[in-house]
Amino acid sequence: MAVLPLVKLGTLALKTACKPIANRLKKEAGYHPKFRNFIISIAQTNHRFTTRIQRRIYSQATDVAIRPLNEEKAVQAAADLLGELFVFTVAGAAVIFEVQRSSRSEARKEELRRREIQAIKTRSEELGMEIEVLAQKLEELEQLARGRGLAGVLNFRQGNAGEDKKSKSN
Repeated sequence: MAVLPLVKLGTLALKTACKPIANRLKKEAGYHPKFRNFIISIAQTNHRFTTRIQRRIYSQATDVAIRPLNEEKAVQAAADLLGELFVFTVAGAAVIFEVQRSSRSEARKEELRRREIQAIKTRSEELGMEIEVLAQKLEELEQLARGRGLAGVLNFRQGNAGEDKKSKSN
């Protein structure tokens, strides 16, 4: 069970390491012209979407024109969005990994339980067959005893006792 704390500690370390990477992504996003234009368009789209949603939530007019963000605010908003998306993606991947690991562990436990149950069933069947054989032998002995009567049973026992005395004297 020492694996679980190590996995959780590794997940926490990965999340912590992602934050500086996300900050670096934010910083680099502002420097490359093509990437900058791309993230500005993402930021403007996100701004329009969130503004419309907020207006609908607060029952305000939604057909009013939405002013676009200035370029620096758009770059900053998109960089923040990328950073958060990166952290969220890594955290989601860690959760998926943990769920799959847990699922595999449960599957192994279930297979072990299934094998144990099968072994118990097999042993139960073997014991049932052994009981049937013993019951048949007991029935045969009872029939033999009925056939000989009480004297036959006593003679049978005395005969064995006599044989035991002979074997002990030798």
